[in-house]
Amino acid sequence: MNQMIRKHVRNFCFLLITFATGLFYFCFYLVGITFGVAMSFTIVGIPILYYVLRSTETFLQHERIRTKVYTDISVRTIPIRSQEEGSLWEKVKTELLNGHNWRAIIGLTLQIGMGLVSLVCAALFYFAPIILLLAPVLYLFDFTSISLFGIENKTLSSSLIFMLLGAVFLWIGTYLGNGLVKMIGRYTRRLVKDFARR
Repeated sequence: MNQMIRKHVRNFCFLLITFATGLFYFCFYLVGITFGVAMSFTIVGIPILYYVLRSTETFLQHERIRTKVYTDISVRTIPIRSQEEGSLWEKVKTELLNGHNWRAIIGLTLQIGMGLVSLVCAALFYFAPIILLLAPVLYLFDFTSISLFGIENKTLSSSLIFMLLGAVFLWIGTYLGNGLVKMIGRYTRRLVKDFARR
């Protein structure tokens, strides 16, 4: 029982972290690539563009480790890329022409969509059922009013119905949440596998 609770808490945390990292990747690559390209006519823009494009390996390593820790899905290691020889412009050109690099960037930025779905599902699958389970306590202390399917938490019998619904939603939600976590883990594994094949 204790292990099941730990697993569900891990899944809840994984879904919240997926939202946070998806939002970060989207903002980082949108701002970094736009700023690097816009400033490429100066000396400042080219190194920014180079390091933003090189960051995919670091972020994929982070995703690989996070997936392994939270989901127990094994993801292959990413071989370390060697530093290219030549001028900074040649290095940027190599990174710009690397198709695997761009697929990894697109894959990481698309996590904003998965992150939004994860945030909504974390609230529906884990947070809302706990509020429903606490409906009798909320009724007794007249703390807040809950309304679900047109029924309000104004009597003890309705609060007990809410508690029963919360138990059912928690049971269903944990299975759905576990499925969503595994789906995100498989997405990360495919993303890392594609990048490692370059």
